[in-house]
Amino acid sequence: MPQIGTVAPLSILEMILRSSWVAQAVLLLLLVFSIVSWAIIFAKWSGFRKARNEDKKFLDVFHKSESLTNIYNLSRELKSSPVARVFLTGYHELYVFQEMARDEGKNNGGTEVLTEVDLKGIELALNKAVTREVERMSAKLDFLATTGSTTPFIGLFGTVWGIMHSFRVIGVKGSASIGGVAPGIAEALVATAAGLLAAIPAVIFYNLLNNRVRILGGTMDDFSRDFVYMAEKNFMEPRPVRQVRQAEVSVD
Repeated sequence: MPQIGTVAPLSILEMILRSSWVAQAVLLLLLVFSIVSWAIIFAKWSGFRKARNEDKKFLDVFHKSESLTNIYNLSRELKSSPVARVFLTGYHELYVFQEMARDEGKNNGGTEVLTEVDLKGIELALNKAVTREVERMSAKLDFLATTGSTTPFIGLFGTVWGIMHSFRVIGVKGSASIGGVAPGIAEALVATAAGLLAAIPAVIFYNLLNNRVRILGGTMDDFSRDFVYMAEKNFMEPRPVRQVRQAEVSVD
């Protein structure tokens, strides 16, 4: 049992409720930053995990299947796969250039043949698609960086305000009793802790999620090169090796 004359310690909630309106406003702002940050963290983490699983499924089919139509049908089902969306862009560009080749009569036995310019166009479209996917995956991560860099200073403002309140009480009472300065010190410590609690998870997960974006971006870059090689191998006219050799002999 507590002894007579002693004062029960205040809980954190009681300290917040008894603090000044400025300290409460600071804590409310930090709470908003923290809630939004955690919402972004959970959404991105779940989205990246699903994207990684669907990318693996798509790449397994892409490297094993010999039918672009089957790969196309699968890519339309994998809504969370960034690699599948890059493939859809490349597939569309390949179809467009084949239609252009057919219209211009550039075929060989009924097969549409691509040129070097067509291949460059497909490669450019794939690079743009990869850039769009990286930007889409990186969306809202800037808020985590902002939270990690600004919330400690917002908490520091609450800390300074609490210390100012303590000195103001000392000036009014003319003495530095613990009972007079304790509320201001409590405001300062709570604001400092709240700022750190909002900043630390934001910084940690910003780095982790950025690393996931970098890994997925590398996967898309590798796939775009594979797609260009596949298009060059299967849809371009073979280089006339015999004529090249004759030309080299004539030059010598």
